[in-house]
Amino acid sequence: MSEGATVPEGHEVPELSADEKQLAELGYSQELQRSWSGFSNFAISFSIISILAGCFTSFGLGWNNGGPAAIAWGWPIVSLFILVIGLCMSELVSAYPTSGGIYWWASKLGGAKAGYYTGWLNLIGLIAIVASVAYGCATFLDLTLGTFSQSWLDGYSLTRVFIIFVIILVVAAVVNIFSSNLLAIINNISVWWHVFGAAAVILILAIVPSHHASLSDVFAKTVNNSGIFSGATSGVGWLFFVLPISAILTQYTITGYDASAHLSEETHSAADGAAKGIWRSIFYSAIGGWILLLAFLFAVQDSDGVSKGGGAVSVIFAQAMSSGWVGTVLLISTAGQFFCAMACMTSSSRMLYAFSRDRAVPGHRLWSSLNAKKVPANGVLLSAVIAAIITLPALVKVDINGAPVPVAFFAVVSIGVVGLYLAFAVPIYYRWKAGDVFAVGSWNLRGHHRWLAPVALVEIIITSIIALFPTSLGGMPWDPSFEWKFVNYTPLLVGGVLILLWVYWHLSVKKWFTGPIQQVGTPEKTVA
Repeated sequence: MSEGATVPEGHEVPELSADEKQLAELGYSQELQRSWSGFSNFAISFSIISILAGCFTSFGLGWNNGGPAAIAWGWPIVSLFILVIGLCMSELVSAYPTSGGIYWWASKLGGAKAGYYTGWLNLIGLIAIVASVAYGCATFLDLTLGTFSQSWLDGYSLTRVFIIFVIILVVAAVVNIFSSNLLAIINNISVWWHVFGAAAVILILAIVPSHHASLSDVFAKTVNNSGIFSGATSGVGWLFFVLPISAILTQYTITGYDASAHLSEETHSAADGAAKGIWRSIFYSAIGGWILLLAFLFAVQDSDGVSKGGGAVSVIFAQAMSSGWVGTVLLISTAGQFFCAMACMTSSSRMLYAFSRDRAVPGHRLWSSLNAKKVPANGVLLSAVIAAIITLPALVKVDINGAPVPVAFFAVVSIGVVGLYLAFAVPIYYRWKAGDVFAVGSWNLRGHHRWLAPVALVEIIITSIIALFPTSLGGMPWDPSFEWKFVNYTPLLVGGVLILLWVYWHLSVKKWFTGPIQQVGTPEKTVA
């Protein structure tokens, strides 16, 4: 209802809730169903971070580019910096609890152009995370079935894994479209699955193996399986080029927590609940993930054997336990990864809905429309289709130093990291620049943004650069062993998209895009 409007005689004026009033102050009417509790909001970010996903599927990045020491020390150090980023974002979501999340904050604080680029980076990152998690889930489901069936194991192929990947995307999309209430329930279950599932894996790895690695094997042993710098584990090149890549294990695993912002319009007491959902999901995942990774490292029986297996956790499990126990651990992880894939799909579709609501996406009417259950079904389907397309290179078999390495999967992981964290950086920068002028919400940093924000920005810049590094000699154009199948295509895809966005902005978007569209003009009342 616009300012100064009158209520027709005989019509009741319903009283808006505190959440609806705050949303109206931001220019939007309540369209999505607000049925999520603060715990459910925390649950979706915790599920997307998913230590049962990232710690298992991207373990090879840490092992091959640093080894046990890089993982054991790198995880807590990088986690601390990620928590700083999360705290900055918690303050922002408390002030602006909208489904647009990162994009809306950037638009509000930096203008339409800042919002445009941020929105697209956020959307690209979220869809890449959907792709990487679903593909990781497919890989682990295939491994799990192979553990229980020799004939299934003998019939392994990349095509079969890709088909499973597509099926997982379809199932996740159907569940997302079916009901927002069902999703909230599933995410609540997911939290406890991750808590008790991770605890079960840790106990199994602590009790079942007859031998455990020494403290020096875990905290001091280094590995360089990239082939870069002749496999050296010392020197300037190793320290500043190879070792930093191991940080992507942590940076990828602990990401996607902006889901708490994207679901804020569906959360009760969002200014407080969504803010706590972000930082708490990071904090608890950091602790649980470190303990889980240490359990992996202490279970290693033969580090050379793990390297020959491409740094895969399944090799560690097979060394340490019988096939029954291996299958149990893989099954726990696979289920957690499926929960994670569904939550990622929810987050990406809500971002697409919010961005399209403001007409920033071609075909915006399709992606911003809601079905009868108030779910952006078309947005869910589009997210699934694009996720499948960008993962097509995973059909190409790649061996590095004789070990099968999922280069395409790691590239999609890096795309997610770069897209999301660069998007996070924009509103954090503008909030830092705004200083005390920024109108804080009920949850805020009490002035600590002055030092937290620059720390967050430096970490994001460094990590984004690292994610663009080639991960093997064969991926370097100047090396004689260069082949396109070894290439980390993150810089090509992200760079190509940024160029297209720049062209689209200057040829068309800047002439009509003004940022978030105001649906309502006053927070007080709406006409029935």
